[in-house]
Amino acid sequence: MLITSSASKFFKRKSSISLNGKLLDLTNPVVMGVLNVSPDSFFDGGKYNTTEAAIARAEQMLEEGADIIDIGAVSTRPGADNVSTKEELTRLLPAVTEIRKRFPEVPISIDTYRSWVALRVIDEIGECIVNDISGGSFDEHMFDTIAKLGVPYILMHIQGTPQTMQENPHYEDIIKDISKYFSDKVRRLTKAGVKDVILDPGFGFGKSIDDNYDLLNRLDAFKVFQLPVMVGVSRKSMLHKMLEIDPDNSLPATITANTMALLGGADILRVHDVREAVHSVKLFKKLKEVAK
Repeated sequence: MLITSSASKFFKRKSSISLNGKLLDLTNPVVMGVLNVSPDSFFDGGKYNTTEAAIARAEQMLEEGADIIDIGAVSTRPGADNVSTKEELTRLLPAVTEIRKRFPEVPISIDTYRSWVALRVIDEIGECIVNDISGGSFDEHMFDTIAKLGVPYILMHIQGTPQTMQENPHYEDIIKDISKYFSDKVRRLTKAGVKDVILDPGFGFGKSIDDNYDLLNRLDAFKVFQLPVMVGVSRKSMLHKMLEIDPDNSLPATITANTMALLGGADILRVHDVREAVHSVKLFKKLKEVAK
């Protein structure tokens, strides 16, 4: 059977996070829609880098069923150029400000590895989830800042930097290595006073194609942390390079990989294509219901 009735009895993961005085229920998986307001993101760079386009895209994703909108202003694709803090805020603030005004009840995540950006945005619009691709590695003040702000934090694993991460990634055992990384970081976050941590194993961030599939195949190993797990495989090279297609034609592969992630225990799917991910979650939820 794909899902057994006893599977959920072994590890009881945290089933909600607190944001803006409300609980975001993760009993069933939720969908995070990706909104890039940068000109050079790997899949949709330049499509939504005006405030009007960003608002329209956010509205579309919400109509399709997105539970969270994740807004980023700096491309972290392999080999991406560095962007200054000033430029990141210039791109990010108008979009997040208007989206919060238009959709005040919608949970917003900001995709940044800079504590100053997190501070500035949250000071302007209120509480957001902070989605840090560096797991605090690029900014030594990030963990203390998150604790001070009292917001949920997405702790992602990365090996290297966006400029170097795909040059020669290597692991002794990818699950053991990432688990050690998570253990160390979660300990530090807990000590700092961070209450809500979400784990992201970082597909494509310092991983070979084989590493990514090994990680996907053994995703359920992270249940031991009893924390929510987010997976972002949408349109990534682990799919289109494997199939020798381009990202524009990788939606069916993305749907397949998202479904594999749900079966492996993903609590949040971070995606470009919201409607299809919502459908995958609905089918997975039905599968769980009949397995009880």
